[in-house]
Amino acid sequence: MTTPTEFLKHLKNQPYYAGQLIHVRRIPARRARYGKLETGLPETLVRALKTQGTNRLYRHQADAINAVRKGADVVIATGTASGKTLAYNIPALEAALANPRARALYLFPTKALAHDQLRSLAELSAKLTSPPKIGAYDGDTPRKTRALLRAEAAILLSNPDMLHLGILPNHHLWSDFLSNLRFVILDEAHIYRGVFGSHVAAVLRRLNRLCAHYGSKPQYIACSATISNPGEHVARLIGRVPLVVDNDGAPRSRKLVALWNPPFTGQAKNKRRSPYGEAAAIFADLARAGARNITFAKARVAAELILQYARKTLKRTDPHLLDRVASYRAGYLSQHRREIEAALFSGKLIGVTSTSALELGVDVGGLDATVSVGYPGAVASLWQQMGRAGRRGGGRQSASLALLIGLNNPLDQYFMRHPEDLFDSPHERALIDPANRYVQRQHLPCAALELPLSPADEQHFGEGFIPAMIELENEGELAYQPDSDNWMYLGRSVPARRVNIRSMGRRPIALLDASDHDRQLEVMDASAAPSRVHPGAIYIHRGESYRVKSLDLMAGFARLTPVEADYFTQTIEINDVQIVRPVKQQTLKRALLHWGEVRVTQRALAYRRVRHLTEERGKEIALNLPPHAFNTRALWWDIPRQWKKSVSRRGWRFAGGMRAIEHTVMGILPVFAMCDRWDIGGHTTLSHPDTGLSQIFIYDAHPGGVGISEQGFAVILELWQAALSTIKACPCQNGCPSCIYSPKAGDKNEDLDKKAALWILEALLKQ
Repeated sequence: MTTPTEFLKHLKNQPYYAGQLIHVRRIPARRARYGKLETGLPETLVRALKTQGTNRLYRHQADAINAVRKGADVVIATGTASGKTLAYNIPALEAALANPRARALYLFPTKALAHDQLRSLAELSAKLTSPPKIGAYDGDTPRKTRALLRAEAAILLSNPDMLHLGILPNHHLWSDFLSNLRFVILDEAHIYRGVFGSHVAAVLRRLNRLCAHYGSKPQYIACSATISNPGEHVARLIGRVPLVVDNDGAPRSRKLVALWNPPFTGQAKNKRRSPYGEAAAIFADLARAGARNITFAKARVAAELILQYARKTLKRTDPHLLDRVASYRAGYLSQHRREIEAALFSGKLIGVTSTSALELGVDVGGLDATVSVGYPGAVASLWQQMGRAGRRGGGRQSASLALLIGLNNPLDQYFMRHPEDLFDSPHERALIDPANRYVQRQHLPCAALELPLSPADEQHFGEGFIPAMIELENEGELAYQPDSDNWMYLGRSVPARRVNIRSMGRRPIALLDASDHDRQLEVMDASAAPSRVHPGAIYIHRGESYRVKSLDLMAGFARLTPVEADYFTQTIEINDVQIVRPVKQQTLKRALLHWGEVRVTQRALAYRRVRHLTEERGKEIALNLPPHAFNTRALWWDIPRQWKKSVSRRGWRFAGGMRAIEHTVMGILPVFAMCDRWDIGGHTTLSHPDTGLSQIFIYDAHPGGVGISEQGFAVILELWQAALSTIKACPCQNGCPSCIYSPKAGDKNEDLDKKAALWILEALLKQ
């Protein structure tokens, strides 16, 4: 393609350009920095590495391997495409060459990533004098192959779901593998956060316990994108403190990062041009320029729409390019995905629209550009997307372009107005809660079936273990055996089958395809079902749109039918928060801040249709669903009573200002904690029935909490300041989706007061 600078100049000359380029950051190239191993590698491994172009190891690779050889658990936290994979492949292959019985378990968050790494590892292994047996073990693995892998695989590539469902409950079949397990690899460890991460932590504790039973203590090697707490995060995952290796020695090519903010469409400055239309135009222009690129969208249907509109443009102007653009999503058959990856790698395809399925380390070669349509929820995820371009590094890859298109919400608009926080501020913290009571109560019966539990197992499961065991005993799920001082599982079914480690609910809702004999598509938390699979909702499963026909919460299923829809649905909710137990309190000069346990009651009142391309909202459609209640963790703060008079004297609405602050703080909190906007909820009250005070609550939207609100408690002043900056910088008059509106506001964003919100926030910050 032309240079990134020339392409940006080209964009400025297009008919659709209206000042959208608001910030450009030039990231310079960086030379490689190499390290040395304290002792050499086996000669056969040295030769194999050289055939792949590896003659020397980068500094972080050598440091990690040296630490692993000394017996340390390690987390490697370096940039995208820095060669982290080699830092765990070398120890695993070295161990297999030295001892044919040595075993390594590689865990990846997705099957696609596991199969991509299997191909590259198999290519390296095939060049060894005596290649060890390597294989992938997941839900698609044939039964005959599974038995062979159990017996012979030196390196097994899998995922946490398969470890939870397939390996641990059947550990007697895996006794030889577990007794010889030397390494457990956690690739993309930053993905294991929130609910999923809390479950994975419990699964790994079950693994550690069984390994101890079989006489092994495997070392952990984790790889993470750049986050602010890699050591703490991995320690919470594995239950041991790892050594952090973060001195990135990999080379880096020059990169131009540009922020693109769709322009306002009217005088009121409360609506912006569709980001998807903007992305389609840029995608078509990149194809015309011969720039190999991936355009990332947050929703699968959005990725399809971008491709659809770009193809319409190309059909009119450059029909010869139609066969060189495609979409990619997790819902495609694996063979189709492999074909797309290979075509992009070879250059046969010039552009692909994708969800985060291509964000992780699937190798599609060195690209010229990436476009991220919307901030993906974490700085680490954004850098992973942007890192797909220019992956070759050093002098082997020319400069690349990364473009971030802002959506019309507080979080995206915060970064559009504060680009320095994308580039210069510390990255977010990955948050999990291994002691989450709801998670523990689901995994302890699994552990008891695997091996009777004893008081000594508190070392694996932490504080709260004994109370949880007593609760499960009282409920008849476990039975205490005084003679052996342990608890046994009493159920007849395998408890792991009841536990979906990617959700929190204990009673999941099965999603059934009514057009295909009620074939099960997936399962979902009962707590999330009213807002996501209510009758009439559009639900996306593996890239396909389904309309919900019915939801039966008592029976535990929802029936869906496939549909072609150019819109999505938004649920309007109300909630109530009851204070159960304050745990922490902080006195600020002008407010009292709290964090603790609360009980949340949520109710979905109605929903509306929103068109993807125009974001045009349809009328509200009422719902008749029962409320859902759960205990979780929250932060909340008191607003002094006298402030209401001060706000009212100015002609502003005090309650509207408080609700506006709640919405904006919820929108901005993901800047400080790696979470999705839907992982948190909020509630505002002028007079809370428990305290009689005006209060704003921000809570973890998952039973038991996962640490998000606690992080908000720790950074509350920064959070208030960020909310103030977001509202103040927005040019709208009375509030809009860029500052104080919430997509799931029960009050439908009516009666919000931007001026009152600014006054209250400024008063809170006068410390």
